[in-house]
Amino acid sequence: MKVLFVIQGEGRGHLTQALSLKQMLHNEGHEVVGVLVGKSPSRQLPGFFCDKIGVPVFPFESPNFLPSAKNKQVTILRSVGYNVCRGHKYLRSIAYINEMIKETKADVVVNFYEMLTGLTYLLFRPKAIMICIAHQYMFLHPEFEFPELNKISLASLKFFTKVTAIGSRKKLALSFRKMREVPRKGIVVVPPLLRNEVIEAKVAQGDYLHGYILNSGFSEEVKAWHTTHPQVCMHFFWDKKGAPQTVEINEKLCFHQLDDAKFVQYMAGAKAYATTAGFESVCEAMYLNKPVLMVPTHIEQVCNAHDAMISGAGVANSTFDLDKLLTLSDTHRSNETFRHWVNQSSWLIMREFRSDLLMEPYAKTNFRRFATNWVYRISHRLPL
Repeated sequence: MKVLFVIQGEGRGHLTQALSLKQMLHNEGHEVVGVLVGKSPSRQLPGFFCDKIGVPVFPFESPNFLPSAKNKQVTILRSVGYNVCRGHKYLRSIAYINEMIKETKADVVVNFYEMLTGLTYLLFRPKAIMICIAHQYMFLHPEFEFPELNKISLASLKFFTKVTAIGSRKKLALSFRKMREVPRKGIVVVPPLLRNEVIEAKVAQGDYLHGYILNSGFSEEVKAWHTTHPQVCMHFFWDKKGAPQTVEINEKLCFHQLDDAKFVQYMAGAKAYATTAGFESVCEAMYLNKPVLMVPTHIEQVCNAHDAMISGAGVANSTFDLDKLLTLSDTHRSNETFRHWVNQSSWLIMREFRSDLLMEPYAKTNFRRFATNWVYRISHRLPL
């Protein structure tokens, strides 16, 4: 099959997932014909992604959260107003996505949580089959446990997630742990998409803290904590626009631009890991047996952090209080169940891309829909 990726490109999580899925599809004989990446003008695509993906990459402007004046937490009202004012640009992006689907003659579109892809299918109804893949589709699972949240915020999050999946054939929900499928909603629960570099990394117990901060304003919190703990060595990664590859504050604290090989190298040898609660890097830390401090910047990451804590990843906090992380590192234990779950990802995900099943038309009668759903449920409950 010819496959086109459309990726929500804020942060690094969906980008690294795309790298992993591209390799899996290639191994099964499928062809990824292009990659569309939605991003804001203030973000830059990490160089490692363009180098590693191996197919043409086409950025387009997409809605995004705006950080606060201090470049830390996102501000919802400003974000809504900003995105409404740029609606005309997003309409052009929707038309562009539709044209690229036609131009590449894609059989399948894989949507990594990009809202404009769902709107493209709402407005233009492309012939290509769409499969959605992201951790966020777990938010639609009836058994997903949410933290205490404002009901309006939670409803908005679910609504946004549903918009990204308009017109999709199925939603592959990346999960920290195995959960039942929900055929009625098209939800298939699958393991995280970790790169081979993570799976094959040699784990060591170093004496430094590793971290990733999406919004560079959090660097001030890290620096402030470092002034009272100058003996602790720390290597943090960011995507600060215009910054050099490495900013050395002193011999114990460095900030690095995102680099996939260097990031995994530092992760594998770290004592512990601090992050703004993106799903992908938390999974990488869990697989490499590193305790995690999660500092969410918006509602999605609050849900990620809560879900990760249930799975034993670490602790959540409102600030980068790394004392909590050091304390956690003394009692943390490896999660072999999680590692086993991740190691099944390739075949569990690739079975959902079987061309003989994907290319079949939808069941056209209520009886066929009923029969198909029950066969699907039974097959997914059989022992692996």
